[in-house]
Amino acid sequence: MMSLFEKLLAREEKLSLVGLGYVGLPIAVSFSEHLDVIGFDVNLEKVEQYRRGVDPTREAGDEAVKNCAVDFTADETRLREAKFHIVAVPTPVRKDKTPDLSLVESASRLVGRNLTPGSIVVYESTVYPGVTEEICLPILERESGLQSPADFRVAYSPERINPGDKTHRLENIVKIVSGQDAETLDTVARVYSLVVKAGVHKAASIKIAEAAKVIENAQRDINIAFMNELSLIFNKMGIDTKSVLEAASTKWNFLRFYPGLVGGHCIGVDPYYLTYKAEQLGYHSQVILAGRRINDEMGKYVAENIVKKLIEADIPVKNAAVAIFGFTFKENCPDTRNTRVIDIVRELREYGIKAVISDPVADACEAGKEYGVEFSPAESVKGMDAVVFAVAHDDFSRLTPAELEPFFKAGQPGKVLIDVKGVFDRQQCERQGYTYWRL
Repeated sequence: MMSLFEKLLAREEKLSLVGLGYVGLPIAVSFSEHLDVIGFDVNLEKVEQYRRGVDPTREAGDEAVKNCAVDFTADETRLREAKFHIVAVPTPVRKDKTPDLSLVESASRLVGRNLTPGSIVVYESTVYPGVTEEICLPILERESGLQSPADFRVAYSPERINPGDKTHRLENIVKIVSGQDAETLDTVARVYSLVVKAGVHKAASIKIAEAAKVIENAQRDINIAFMNELSLIFNKMGIDTKSVLEAASTKWNFLRFYPGLVGGHCIGVDPYYLTYKAEQLGYHSQVILAGRRINDEMGKYVAENIVKKLIEADIPVKNAAVAIFGFTFKENCPDTRNTRVIDIVRELREYGIKAVISDPVADACEAGKEYGVEFSPAESVKGMDAVVFAVAHDDFSRLTPAELEPFFKAGQPGKVLIDVKGVFDRQQCERQGYTYWRL
């Protein structure tokens, strides 16, 4: 009797990918080189784009999507054709910073309605330990009328895709896998080994795999928070933070982290999943939440320093002409989810400044719906009192200080240049006559 893995290889059974965003799409495309893949998303407009060979996420690329063998669909009943399901839907936080599991719960109901005996359901969405087995599994049972593990099994393999990163891809990042039992773990490991050439790490349990995911980004969040706190301190001392970090980095064991705005759907979100579960168990986080508070305040801090530099340059603050270049949560990625650049925009409004925003990479439609902002082409940005480079897109990093001149008011002394990520050379900018500031 053939195993599920062997049936998938023989194309007697299919794999489904539920949720075709920044995480799900590249996975579906990669698996389609080896297996029959059904790519499902509830967003019909998105599915139609994929069918036309258009990749708005830019993660797989138009050519890869156009030439792949993924069977894209918005018809949930097509999931009944698959026996190996991968769920990769977002898990954001609510306004009160508590986990919003509505999408993963909805996906579980959808998969459950179309689940057939002998299936394996793998969750990739970031969750706190216990969600897969204590929340998702009961939903699958209730919707399908099946019982686990007798009729189907669950597994967890946390996504590790880094949006916009063309070096660290699905195939060369070690994949954590876990399963409800040893047989499921072995099947999941063998399936992912088809596309992950870096290999897989078999976690001892589903909860361990879930915990590993949330601490990966919590660790990074805390380290960046430390850098941001250093920036707050060194700016009060009149010391350039980037120069301090460059000096400290000459020691072999100094960790290379830098200050910045921490947003997105991972680093700015995942720590809250861990602290939420800890609170349920009666433990109030000290370090993790302290780091979150620092990072969540950095947009306001940047805006305050824009205002200070305007005053320093003898430029009236109210109605000052300010341009912000970059709106996404990270460089070279169109994703604007949980971007902290919006904090700068909102804080400037409190001072009577309506900023002009330009971002050639961002998903303008998404930004309009989510934040009510509109983008201006870079070539239309002229006559500014201050220019803020908030995101280090390659399009911006290639500019020289001299090439920034057309953005400012002609002949105005003390032009304010805010370089949040430290993209430009400070000394060159100051020689060019800019009133320069960076984190």
